[in-house]
Amino acid sequence: MYLEKINSPEDVKKLNIEEMKVLAEEIREAIIKRDAIHGGHFGPNLGMVEATIALHYVFNSPKDKFVFDVSHQTYPHKMLTGRRQAFTEEAHYDDVTGYSNQHESEHDHFILGHTSTSISLALGLVKARDVKGEKGNVVAIIGDGSLSGGEALEGLDFAGELNSNFIIIVNDNDMSIAENHGGLYKNLKLLRKTEGKAECNLFKAMGLDYIFVKDGNNIEELIEAFKKVKDVKHPIVLHIHTQKGKGYKLAEIDKEPWHYVMPFNIEDGKPLNEDVEDYCDITKEYLIKKMKEDKTVVTITAGTPGNFGFSKRERDKLGSQFVDVGIAEQTAVAMSSSIASKGAKPVFTVVSSFIQRAYDQLSQDLCINNNPATIVVSYGGAIGMTDVTHLGWFDIAMMSNIPNLVYLAPTTKEEHLAMLEWSIEQQEHPVAIRIPGGKIVSSGKKVTKDFSKLNTYEVNQKGEKVAIIGLGTFYQLGEKAAKLYEEKTGVKATVINPMYITGVDEKLLEELKKDHSIVITLEDGVLDGGFGEKIARFYGNSDMKVLNYGLKKEFLDRYNIGKVLTKNRLKADLIVEDLLKF
Repeated sequence: MYLEKINSPEDVKKLNIEEMKVLAEEIREAIIKRDAIHGGHFGPNLGMVEATIALHYVFNSPKDKFVFDVSHQTYPHKMLTGRRQAFTEEAHYDDVTGYSNQHESEHDHFILGHTSTSISLALGLVKARDVKGEKGNVVAIIGDGSLSGGEALEGLDFAGELNSNFIIIVNDNDMSIAENHGGLYKNLKLLRKTEGKAECNLFKAMGLDYIFVKDGNNIEELIEAFKKVKDVKHPIVLHIHTQKGKGYKLAEIDKEPWHYVMPFNIEDGKPLNEDVEDYCDITKEYLIKKMKEDKTVVTITAGTPGNFGFSKRERDKLGSQFVDVGIAEQTAVAMSSSIASKGAKPVFTVVSSFIQRAYDQLSQDLCINNNPATIVVSYGGAIGMTDVTHLGWFDIAMMSNIPNLVYLAPTTKEEHLAMLEWSIEQQEHPVAIRIPGGKIVSSGKKVTKDFSKLNTYEVNQKGEKVAIIGLGTFYQLGEKAAKLYEEKTGVKATVINPMYITGVDEKLLEELKKDHSIVITLEDGVLDGGFGEKIARFYGNSDMKVLNYGLKKEFLDRYNIGKVLTKNRLKADLIVEDLLKF
């Protein structure tokens, strides 16, 4: 066993080639076992084992600085930099994050989790090193899929101007999360086919030196190449061809579903937990049916078709009606706007934390032009992804204050599908729909609401004194709080489903003044700049008391959902406890 003796990169340098090959197998075994029990990024890490060992053998981290793009492929790096136990002992699986983190180790330099940022971040390290007169190599490690992101291309473009050490390792496994899309990948394929000798070379065209490594899983080849580029005095791209999922047959054969895994049986690869239908699944089924019926409907994704469950087979069947622009949310939003401007019906499906990358396009390309595109936002709120890099509680504040955008928050399956149908068919507004968090809620009732009558809330229980406005995911929480309040006081509260995140039902709010003294708002997002503040502002010059419940503006990592909700008093008993004080 070599892995158990590795406590720092210095221990890697003591090994010979054959010992490093054994170490690579031990690292793979640890990743497979750990992810089978715990879940995590699978294929990307298995493909980067040899390259990571060779990096630490040749370079001198942390003096030489590594910046891993997305950093979801850093498991081998963490094992070699003093964090081995977090991958070899089940009791310690949660001791470290799944991404790079400078608070864990001096060998990491940033908290990362989004794509296409490594080259730009590394450029900053180069500039800081040079202006301070320091030495050392700066190495950006970026997967081929991440090259489709605009920031990566911006970084490559600027890197060509440098006159000092900068090494860009392009980890080319011919995959993004799903298959790659775009002309850039035709060039990578040509470079692989010609072993880097093709005259047409994206990297050279940008003013960068270039070396190709045919077998990016061959330690000897990698060490030789890394030694060539170490201490180089100009920017250079080292293009290595690796195998995603290497070492686990199922992941080698069918790479896409093995990019990220939930716990599974190692023997047959079957998931240990039952796959339960969610809002993304019903969105996908609706869109497939809609696209079959109407050839002008186009579904767009930015490199993440699996988030809404679109399999390769389904995508192929849909043909040109399903568009994957690569990891390029800005292009997805701009394309959606222009498709809608000519009478076709685009639907952009996107994760809450990823839409952040396209704020300018939401405002400039879409909403100023007021084109009727549809955006479906998933994993919004606290009941979503819990990594600090993927928090879904900022989209309400970010999107609901852009003029012309209609941002909707369904509370049930039926409302969600009705909103989708209305949004796709209407021609008046850009519309976003925020998928509820948690399990599917189905009322079984047909939705007859005319969503074109903007900012008209639904009163589902008429009461007095207290009105509870529960937005989206937290509407059911509002119902629970109202029921508990009536049990304790005998007073029936009014319960309101606002549906519209972006607007205020002034007529209804005015009517509440007649027989209510307290209004409560519940939202699954940060309070600052959020939905509740709009209600509080409306009542600012009146005697109405308004209690806003939502999430504190903060970054949390791998949080416990129950604890976060309790801390923010987003529990029925805590809400009623607050009400009773009045």
